[in-house]
Amino acid sequence: MAKNLFWLQCGGCGGDSMSLLSLESPNVLQFLKHLDIDLLWHPSFSSGSYSEYQQLIEKLLSGELPLDILCIEGAVIRGPGGSGMYETFNRKPKKDLIASLTRKATSIIAVGTCASFGGIGADGETEATGLQFHKSKIGGFLGSDFITPSGKPVINLPGCPCHGEVVAGTLAALIYDLPLSLNEYNSPLEWYGMMVHQGCIRNEYHEYRIEEEQFGMRGCLFFHLGCRGPLTHGPCNKILWNRRSSKTSVGVPCFGCTHPDFPHPYPFFHTRNIAGIPIELPDGVDRAHYQAYKGMAAAAAPKRLKDRKTRI
Repeated sequence: MAKNLFWLQCGGCGGDSMSLLSLESPNVLQFLKHLDIDLLWHPSFSSGSYSEYQQLIEKLLSGELPLDILCIEGAVIRGPGGSGMYETFNRKPKKDLIASLTRKATSIIAVGTCASFGGIGADGETEATGLQFHKSKIGGFLGSDFITPSGKPVINLPGCPCHGEVVAGTLAALIYDLPLSLNEYNSPLEWYGMMVHQGCIRNEYHEYRIEEEQFGMRGCLFFHLGCRGPLTHGPCNKILWNRRSSKTSVGVPCFGCTHPDFPHPYPFFHTRNIAGIPIELPDGVDRAHYQAYKGMAAAAAPKRLKDRKTRI
């Protein structure tokens, strides 16, 4: 029996939807057909009228139509002053619609960093927040104790945008009732259990502290150019984009878009430091060991790394 999926666009750019369109084998239409998912509505894919959209929502809220999977893209907008009137549906705060739909859904997926943690508007006048987290603090719009009628928390799939294959894999797990092990931010360990740094083609340069100060070079981008790969959990160097590349592969520092505090309030592409030691150190490394180890590593760097070609 087909499972119903409703996709609600909230305070966001729609980039997660566009990412989903990059699915290749199968493509998004083949994927939905193969999993027997009835996509009731998607703001980019559906062509029904506004009245049809309203009627569909009424059927979902009344229980006439079961809501198996609710995907929410974009943050919950609570401004101004908690009224939610910066984003409305039927002249009422859209946050009220979100609250009503989440009480009906068997499974809920927060697609993207905005839906997961609040994202770009989390510190602004829009009073944006994630469904069950506000940045790294559990709670968000629905509260820390929220679970769906089936006993599940909101599943967070952060990313700006979230990789389409992560969305597809999560949907497949829900459809086939497969267990999804989650981390402390309710994100599947399958994709968020590793650092972006792991799998980076620049790892050896990082270990020997062969660091670059300009873009387009071959060495590590962490020490001078603000790469957050060693600080951020995400799948970018595991499944790649378009199955072939990632930011660090082409010389662009990771800017940590899957992290709960993204976007951070200080400049991108710059590594904050005290006396030459980064303020934020790689996950699991303390300051004293980092300082001692990196000094020795730089001295022991192989000649082939030191004499690398300068450009990618």
